[in-house]
Amino acid sequence: MEVFDVLIIGGGVSGVSCAQVLGSAVKKPFVADKKVGIIMHQKASMLQDAIFYNAYGIKQGTLGSDLLAQSIEDLNYYDHLTQIFGVKVTSINRTNELYEVHTNKEIFTTRLVVVAVNSSPTFDIGGLLEFVEPHKKSLASKNRIQLKNNDHLVVDGIYVVGTLAGHRSQLAIAAGSGAAVATDILTLWNDGIETHSHDSTRVK
Repeated sequence: MEVFDVLIIGGGVSGVSCAQVLGSAVKKPFVADKKVGIIMHQKASMLQDAIFYNAYGIKQGTLGSDLLAQSIEDLNYYDHLTQIFGVKVTSINRTNELYEVHTNKEIFTTRLVVVAVNSSPTFDIGGLLEFVEPHKKSLASKNRIQLKNNDHLVVDGIYVVGTLAGHRSQLAIAAGSGAAVATDILTLWNDGIETHSHDSTRVK
């Protein structure tokens, strides 16, 4: 049975950002043997209809649909990162020290889960519904929800990122949220010693 060290649910901005940071850290000794998976879009991404003029590092006028396609292609750079397509997560269940992520087609087993879907009130992942609450930074009329969390941690082993973590809907915020959780996970893997993942042109 394949066991992921972390499984990210959702291939939007926050999920892919989290995956990119975890993927880029493979050169670190404490990451080299880790298995990272990402279950791509659970539904149509909000990026499909977006166009960006105010997102740091992104050329003005970039279409969200193009950015979405490029982000999927970029993840292929990391050989140890598994992209999973064509499944919908239905529930998450704790089994001893592991989590079982049930989908409409198969069950995945993982040590850590990152929930990176949007804040739509149609959220229906079993095992997490008890943590649903009204979104604290969104207009009540939008009927958005979030998961109760403490600095992205819902319960031991389950993280939430992006708007579902209670952040506002802004690309830079969503990307930062995913990256922040990735560094929390890297720190956890590094026996609690703070760490991050940077690439550099400097010769070492």
